[in-house]
Amino acid sequence: MRIGVLTGGGDCPGLNAVIRAVVRKGVATYGHEFVGFRDGWKGPLEGLSRPLGIADVRGILPRGGTILGSSRTNPFKIENGVERIKDNLAEQGVDALIAIGGEDTLGVATKLFELGVHVVGVPKTIDNDLGATDYTFGFDTAVNIAMEAIDRLHTTAESHHRTLVVEVMGRHAGWIALHAGLAGGANVILLPERQFDVDQVAGYVEKRFQHQYAPIVVVAEGAQPLDGQMVLANQELDSFGHVRLGGIGQWLAEQLEAKTGKEARTVVLGHIQRGGTPTAFDRVLATRLGLQAIDAVNEGDWGKMVAMQSTDIVRVPLAEATRELKTVPLERYEEAEVFFGS
Repeated sequence: MRIGVLTGGGDCPGLNAVIRAVVRKGVATYGHEFVGFRDGWKGPLEGLSRPLGIADVRGILPRGGTILGSSRTNPFKIENGVERIKDNLAEQGVDALIAIGGEDTLGVATKLFELGVHVVGVPKTIDNDLGATDYTFGFDTAVNIAMEAIDRLHTTAESHHRTLVVEVMGRHAGWIALHAGLAGGANVILLPERQFDVDQVAGYVEKRFQHQYAPIVVVAEGAQPLDGQMVLANQELDSFGHVRLGGIGQWLAEQLEAKTGKEARTVVLGHIQRGGTPTAFDRVLATRLGLQAIDAVNEGDWGKMVAMQSTDIVRVPLAEATRELKTVPLERYEEAEVFFGS
């Protein structure tokens, strides 16, 4: 077969490891040919492609980002988008697609499969919010980057006796905030799954100061105060209808400084969490997912997403994986609350 590969949505460490595994096994074991579509769904939509052979994937295992490029293109928002994709696949002789991405990219893959396109999905997101898989690659790296930042911030916070509010990624799911906050010894962790009381957070901050330590507050970008007012950088929407988040950290720091009388500063980690070389865990997970993805394609097992369940790599229906986001359960958050303010 001639197989297309694309990476869509936000970049993350481990994408290149998937591409490498797919191509290496696909060529060496099955004799397939590959074409890389550039910039997510924009590639098959506009016929933007590049050759993808074994020589092209050598040395990319430790590299962050994606050699294919990415974008948040939604073909279902573009006139005749689906027809254009089908025509370009046929014109380039592509028999099947491997789509590597998160909820939006795989949501498109799910619809295309229902419309007759041969597609297999690979779950990628630093947010770890895709259903039907225990972990997505990119998450472990993002958590480790955030944890290291928090470790460093403890010392500067202590030196100046100030509160530091660390804003991490997490639109609707707080997995990064939860794991990085726990691993980094944060004194308060705020998630999108549970609205927070600013006065209660201020109380935790004051209690921490009473112990002669400076507090670190970790807040996910999608967290909201009790009044339900989401703090946004602006009101612009992307092609999937998502607002651009950001600003909750600065807003919270200003509130805490006013309520406690102690200086508060904000650190927004932003795209630092996405960049750089993947951890060993993410390299191995991405590689295993890539190997299983090319197996699924070779067997014609269309409409599936490869997933990690327990320690096994399994296949699940794309529709099941994208039906609803995997958010942080209340009991997991309650585990973290033990450490708040202490």
